[in-house]
Amino acid sequence: MFASGPVFSDREDAGRQLAEAMQAAPLKDPVVVALPRGGVPVAFEVAQRLGAPLDLLIVRKIGAPGHPEYGIGAVVDGKEPHVIVNEAAARQFHIPPGYLAAEREHQLAEIERRHRMYFGEDQPEDHDHAGRDVILVDDGIANGGSIRAGIHALKEMAVGSIRLAVPVAPRDLLEELREEVDDIVCLSAPERLEAVSLHYGDFTETTDQDVVRLLKEARRLARMLH
Repeated sequence: MFASGPVFSDREDAGRQLAEAMQAAPLKDPVVVALPRGGVPVAFEVAQRLGAPLDLLIVRKIGAPGHPEYGIGAVVDGKEPHVIVNEAAARQFHIPPGYLAAEREHQLAEIERRHRMYFGEDQPEDHDHAGRDVILVDDGIANGGSIRAGIHALKEMAVGSIRLAVPVAPRDLLEELREEVDDIVCLSAPERLEAVSLHYGDFTETTDQDVVRLLKEARRLARMLH
């Protein structure tokens, strides 16, 4: 479902609009899974409006040697952390021996740090959504590396279905991702996407503290419902 490009006032506004777009075809008992950090404020609004629990899937990009902003792969949190390498992207660079292994360890350490900060002493089964309908949320997609890593990890978890929900993403990439998920809800799909931030009035960086606060609030609201 594509519409002409709105500008979202902030991530919360984007989340509210996404949730509204999903009311038409509700899932029975979904879990909303956010890619932190920027996806969390969006996903929080979606989860509240759909009455669904909120969880995170921590994904860390593996940057190219000398070009850390250019993703050639990703590491994903989980019972058994996943490493996904984009072979086509990696071929464009000379990858020194041992580079990917070292990056994997570096990003796994960061994932572990964030996991402890966000969840404390939880158990892996707290994040096992096998058989569940999952709504995977981010604040936007630029090149698709992180979202693809998230989709791959959810499939390995054997979830029931994956609905991708993002405020903005380039149209050609969405067409590719259609092959990998059960449904896509995207509010703005420009032919060319220069930067996700340009679609937001306020794109202030989401902090670790913001993530912890929103997770606590989501748990508090979930307890009130049950």
